[in-house]
Formats: sequence, structure tokens, C-alpha cells
Amino acid sequence: MAQRPTLAVIRERTYKRRDAWWTVWLVDPLASRLVWLVAPWRWVTPNRLTIGAFFVGLGSAYCFWQQDYTWLVAGAVLYHLSFVLDCMDGKIARLNGTGSLFGTWLDYVFDRLRVLACAIGLFGGQYLRTEEVIYPLLATLVIFMDMFRYLNALQMSRVKLSMKDRLLEAAQAAGTKKPEFVEETDEETPAYPDADPTQSAVDVHGDFRTKFSLFVRIRNLLLRQRIRAHVFSGIEFMMFVFIVGPVIGQIVATTIASSALLLAFEALLVFKLWTTTKTFNRRLKKLQAKATTDQAPALV
Repeated sequence: MAQRPTLAVIRERTYKRRDAWWTVWLVDPLASRLVWLVAPWRWVTPNRLTIGAFFVGLGSAYCFWQQDYTWLVAGAVLYHLSFVLDCMDGKIARLNGTGSLFGTWLDYVFDRLRVLACAIGLFGGQYLRTEEVIYPLLATLVIFMDMFRYLNALQMSRVKLSMKDRLLEAAQAAGTKKPEFVEETDEETPAYPDADPTQSAVDVHGDFRTKFSLFVRIRNLLLRQRIRAHVFSGIEFMMFVFIVGPVIGQIVATTIASSALLLAFEALLVFKLWTTTKTFNRRLKKLQAKATTDQAPALV
């Protein structure tokens, strides 16, 4: 059996620089201690934890299907446990260096299947109990919102990658230093990378920070606690739908309110991306103009 790492080492090597507040406050404290417990056991692999989280999620769906309040609370507890296990797989992967591309795929697919099963269990069970058509509609809404926020995040990542690639090509054509995108930091002024003299900093978030300084200050406060500014993300959405709603006995109201909050924060991300692309376009035009100017004498 391998040597057990300390909790401090686990936190340093497995905690994300920023995460959802539900994870930071309600999952990480438990997950890190469970990782400390199982870390020396090499048979506890990320993929096995992913599969285990999925089956616990199926248990949650079964409890939801039973309809009455006691079963709903049991389903909520099991859903939270399945999420804790789901967080553990990434921590074990980062701690032991055992992550894999297949594991990433497995985690994504089983997450989506767990949401599907729990949506059918929760809202299908309530429909059988009440015969109110609102419940199948809410199940459809939850499944749609889950897919939408993942597709939105995927497409945003592709757009950002495209901007980086195009800036690199334009910089090479202009004969300037290779541009380095400056990511958001926990400071109001970004920390520009200067270790590599072949790179120059490109802060594409400057317009957004200038226009929304209050938001930036709130974001910085959250980031100092490792909490990302996207305070109602897909994680909080699922936790409110499958945990808070059943526990407080307000499934319909909680699901509708959570969907509205998720849409609002996704819209904020889209708006931020829009301001980022405007900054990108200005930077790109400057590089292209420089490249044209430098090449002009050669064309005479």
C-alpha cells in the first residue's frame, strides 16, 4: 500500500484554482478527506469512482421515483453523495497522475446519463403521484438546460481557442512577439506573463472590466475564496433541482427559479464573450495593419 498523503498535500494538488461555491463549501471538505482515506489503495481508480458515482445516482433516481417525502430526502442525499464521488475521481486523477482521455469521456457521458435518470425519477414520480402535466415539462426543461450549458461551454472554448490561433497567425505575419492570452486572475489588474521573452500579453477582458468594475470587485472577492464568479453554474443548478427542491418540498418553484438563474448567468457569459471578441477584433486589425505596412516596401 502506498504512503498516505497529508490533507494539505491533497488540497494543494487536487483543489481547482476556482470552483463552484457548492463544491468549495459543501463537497471539497468531505471529498478531500475521502481521498485521504482511499489514496493509498491503488484499486480505487478515477474510472471506478466515476462508475460508482453513476450507480449511486441511479439509486437516487430510484428513490425519487417512490414519490413520498422520505424517499425524496433519501434521493437528495444519494444525489449529493454521487456528486462527491464524481468530484473524487478528478482529485484521485490529479493526485496520482492516473487521469486519461477515456476517463474524461466516461465522466462526461455518465454525468449526462445520471441527470437523465434522476430527471425521469424525480419528475416522473411526481407526475404519477399528481398527474400534473407540469412535471413532464419540467423534466424536459432540466434535460435541455443541462445539455445547453455544456454545449454553450464547449462552443465558447472553441471560440476562445480560435481567437488565440488567429492572433498567433497575425503576430507571426506581423513579425511581433507571440501573443499570450491573459486569463482572469484574482486581481483587478491582470498579471501579465513575462517569463518568456518571445511572448507578449494580450488582455482580451479589459473592456469588460472597464465597463463593469463593480462586478470585477465582487468577482475578486469570490476568487479569493476559490469561488468562481459564475455563481449559478450547472453544478448549482443540479444541486438545487435534485437536492434543495426535494428537501424543502418545493420541486416546481425551485426548478423554475434555478432554470431562470442558470439562463441569466449563461447570458452573462455570452455577453462577456461578446465583449472579448470585440477586443480581439481590434487587436487583430492592428496586427494585420502592421503586417501590411511592413510588407508594403517589398511590393514597390
